[in-house]
Amino acid sequence: MRRYGKHTDEDDIRSRPNRKGNRPRTHIRPKHEDAAEGMVLTVDRGRLTCLVEDRVITAMKARELGRKAAVVGDRVAIVGDLSGKKDTLARIVRIEERSSVLRRTADDDDPYERVVVANADQLAVVTALADPEPRPRLIDRCLVAAFDGGLEPLLVLTKSDLAPPDKLLELYGALDIPYVVTSRAELESGVAVERVREQLDGRITAFVGHSGVGKTTLVNALVPEDRRRITGHVNAVTGRGRHTTTSALALPLAGDEGWVIDTPGVRSFGLAHVDPSRVIHAFPDLEPGTEGCPRACSHDEPDCALDAWVEEGHADPARLYSLRRLLAARERTDGD
Repeated sequence: MRRYGKHTDEDDIRSRPNRKGNRPRTHIRPKHEDAAEGMVLTVDRGRLTCLVEDRVITAMKARELGRKAAVVGDRVAIVGDLSGKKDTLARIVRIEERSSVLRRTADDDDPYERVVVANADQLAVVTALADPEPRPRLIDRCLVAAFDGGLEPLLVLTKSDLAPPDKLLELYGALDIPYVVTSRAELESGVAVERVREQLDGRITAFVGHSGVGKTTLVNALVPEDRRRITGHVNAVTGRGRHTTTSALALPLAGDEGWVIDTPGVRSFGLAHVDPSRVIHAFPDLEPGTEGCPRACSHDEPDCALDAWVEEGHADPARLYSLRRLLAARERTDGD
């Protein structure tokens, strides 16, 4: 049965109101050209603490961003109340393109990758020389994640008063990774802090390491005005440390000469997201030798062209060994 006649007027047609409001739906999103630029300092249960100019504000992610999440270190566009006053809330409407990304998965079988830090220049891998014992396989995995994500690695070896660093440094010597060795006495006197600080000035550095290695103690010494966390102690029975940092946190170095990003202590560092073909980019002396490799070469098989490349004297054999050790880290568990 026809509800309306042949010559209906638009006034005759009854429109059904939108139950969620009368604003028409559209796929056109506002550009927010007047949005302020900010940096994400920390994320806590959906609320993001950001720095806008010299003000620290609290913000929420806009619905229009969908599932795209902002992480510590992200450069974001923010609208709303940017005063930084108590009980005010702004809105993140855009996440800018990232220059680097540190990712990890819970384990090597987990398809879900987690972005830990964005836009960091380098990754400081902190490990104790004793109490707890160093875990080279975990260090290898952190290095792979750094090379894959576009971060330059830095080794920070703590508690040298309990064990010498020579053996561990020899293991990574072929990688030409900068390093700093510290002791407890040097940390207390401030000598170690200055030594580490020289590697951080003018850069954004993410600190990573498993619990109990002194990572957060070092960060607190570098940024003494931050008193948010209380340093934990290593469990005398298991040798594992208690977690003293529960979420990543970006902290400015004195004099605006760089940033330190403290991350929660890790017990594992999954690499399910890493494409082995990207790790070779961190070895510029070996990368040209891969031109003769078979397709999808793992660089650790009989037909790999890197063996001939090294035999011809183009690169140090120790470098090839280091590359293959790092690639093999994806196939091993974190435990020693």
